[in-house]
Amino acid sequence: MQKLCVRFLVVCFPVLFCLVKFNRRPSAGNMWWCSIVGDKMATSDSATLSKTVKQQYMELPQGGKVQAMYIWIDGTGEGLRCKTRTLDSEPKSIEDLPEWNFDGSSTNQAEGSNSDMYLLPSAMFRDPFRKDPNKLVLCEVLKYNRKPAETNLRITCSKIMAMVEDQHPWFGMEQEYTILGTDGHPFGWPSNGFPGPQGPYYCGVGADKAYGRDIVEAHYRACLYAGVEICGTNAEVMPAQWEFQVGPCEGISMGDHLWVARFILHRVCEDFGVVASFDPKPITGNWNGAGCHTNFSTKEMREDGGLKAIEDSIEKLGKRHRYHIRAYDPKGGLDNARRLTGHHETSNIHEFSAGVANRGASIRIPRNVGQEKKGYFEDRRPSANCDPYGVTEALIRTCLLSEEGDEPADY
Repeated sequence: MQKLCVRFLVVCFPVLFCLVKFNRRPSAGNMWWCSIVGDKMATSDSATLSKTVKQQYMELPQGGKVQAMYIWIDGTGEGLRCKTRTLDSEPKSIEDLPEWNFDGSSTNQAEGSNSDMYLLPSAMFRDPFRKDPNKLVLCEVLKYNRKPAETNLRITCSKIMAMVEDQHPWFGMEQEYTILGTDGHPFGWPSNGFPGPQGPYYCGVGADKAYGRDIVEAHYRACLYAGVEICGTNAEVMPAQWEFQVGPCEGISMGDHLWVARFILHRVCEDFGVVASFDPKPITGNWNGAGCHTNFSTKEMREDGGLKAIEDSIEKLGKRHRYHIRAYDPKGGLDNARRLTGHHETSNIHEFSAGVANRGASIRIPRNVGQEKKGYFEDRRPSANCDPYGVTEALIRTCLLSEEGDEPADY
């Protein structure tokens, strides 16, 4: 009996001491402590509001009117903003949507003394939150003088895509992201420590391996409803990190669909009271970062013997590595420098490399493409917070327009 009491004190006293004295876990890596005491995830107060009460209002008739939520990219080049207006009838095309404006001084896009910015509707989707006949409207941003805002990369991307439309460029982008609490801590992680090391989480199943699947499922279904070309999803290598894939999309539609998919993810997370982060390296140390691997092909690459066109494009990309690194994150490569270290399934940011089935290379040729001698290649360098307009435009400029040097050509 005495031995049992001593053993109890040895095991439990440190736990009780830390709980009473410091109100925290006794050690950083003990997931069992989480299961005994339990962690309370930091979520937004809005998530606690009654969705049942809200639903009784959402079911009210709209009187023939339509709500159109206008969405745009703010001055950071990665943040999204939105606001809603009432339309007298359901728009059938972009041409039916009026231009609008907003205060650019509140979005890092203008000074207060001259703050009006214009919203130019560019792509329209069904609204999965308010449902039909309501719409999501992705917009380009123009300044007071009708010139594109600095973060409006869509306008030049559209012009470049029009130059090569006869080559039918297809893209597919693999968007990785991390679910965080409102305090910035990864969803499901011990509040004062870490989960077990990477290994069981990639495509994992089970409460101890998949963190936040409800959010993933809600986002997937909302994208399908909206008409976004989402084609898949999976849990990623780091716990609380996920990926969804969008594509194949031709030309400018790649950027449109990925931006709207991101917006929908942010809104879904808002309802759950958590945050979706596209930071390329949200957690330092021995944890995978987050990228946006971009798959690319042309009509020639997809036809028999297309491997030569793929290899020619890779050779061009190798001569223009610095240009692409600058185009692949909103801070000109600074964000990606934290991710592209040559470790954790990445290449080194300072070196260009390519290989078949090599996830440590800048460019990966899938094994089946190497065998069939046609298909596509994957550029693994874009960061999770990249602008898809900038990424796809850069690929076209280098691979199809054969541009060289560190600056884009002016057409």
